Amino acid sequence: MVNLARDGVRAMTGSHSPLDEFARIDRFFAPLTQNAPGAFGLGDDGALLPAVPDGRRWVVTTDALVADVHFLADDPADLVARKALRVNLSDLAAMGAEPVGYTLALALPRDFADTETWLSGFAAGLARDQASFGIALYGGDSVSTRGPLWISVTAFGTVLESGVFRRSGATVGDELWVSGTIGDAALGLKVLTGDIAGEHPGLIDRYRLPWPRLALARELSGLVSACLDVSDGLVQDAGHIARRSAVRIVLDGAALPLSTEATALVDSAAALRHSVLAGGDDYELLFTARPDAADAIRKAGRRADTPVTRIGRIDPGEGVVVLDAEGRPMEGLEHAGWRHFEA
Repeated sequence: MVNLARDGVRAMTGSHSPLDEFARIDRFFAPLTQNAPGAFGLGDDGALLPAVPDGRRWVVTTDALVADVHFLADDPADLVARKALRVNLSDLAAMGAEPVGYTLALALPRDFADTETWLSGFAAGLARDQASFGIALYGGDSVSTRGPLWISVTAFGTVLESGVFRRSGATVGDELWVSGTIGDAALGLKVLTGDIAGEHPGLIDRYRLPWPRLALARELSGLVSACLDVSDGLVQDAGHIARRSAVRIVLDGAALPLSTEATALVDSAAALRHSVLAGGDDYELLFTARPDAADAIRKAGRRADTPVTRIGRIDPGEGVVVLDAEGRPMEGLEHAGWRHFEA
């Protein structure tokens, strides 16, 4: 991986831009490395990561976002940047890790109308979240493309070796918990695309700007048997835990925590409950724990100022079943959730 510097960015410089590649790096991206001395101001071919304290291990994760797939092409540049960063920080939270920094790969369409204005907003969004989460840019690459805008962030952090959260630790008798509220982002996307009428700013904000549950993950250390973040949809992601742990997950559909806006929409159109269960982009923590940890989990949620809700149990068997308010299995959810590759 080259630093966001002298190689890949050259192809981004078009005739409409008064800045050459070196000036663009210095203006937009080098300032994002000021708290990462090992990045050398993006002037070298690589970066030096800080030393890992005794007893801790590095955790690395990568997520790619593509315009009109993971965000809307006309979304504000600063919010696009912050979402790209936050979905990776959410992965670190799902492993119980503390974030340290990230690298960035960026491909801008050759026909971008105003590259510099977009990059200015994009860099401002990164700077804002770097300050919020105490991280810095360590490098990356930047190129042009004939296709849509895409962004790939690789985030890294550290975790106590004895405190890593995995998907594979759930056991029969455990309870299933989730942080925050579910379904807001999926409904927010439907508002943005016109599938839901009216103004629902809270739902749109949840789609455009997820909140990584780093504080909650910190408080849950030692309490969790399995964990992941809900990105592809609650049912599908619960299925990842079930498969990795070789168990069956029983979800209580009536117990799902919904926001006030989501509740009003679901109450007015029952079909939207499927979107809540399968829509994705929540970036909440879905985790399992022994029943005797319930009080400690609730206290952890209060310390992290994050609601936590018990929404199911772990049984012998395989797969995921969702029960309705009468305790009957809900149908039509067998293949629910976002799939990155369709057959």
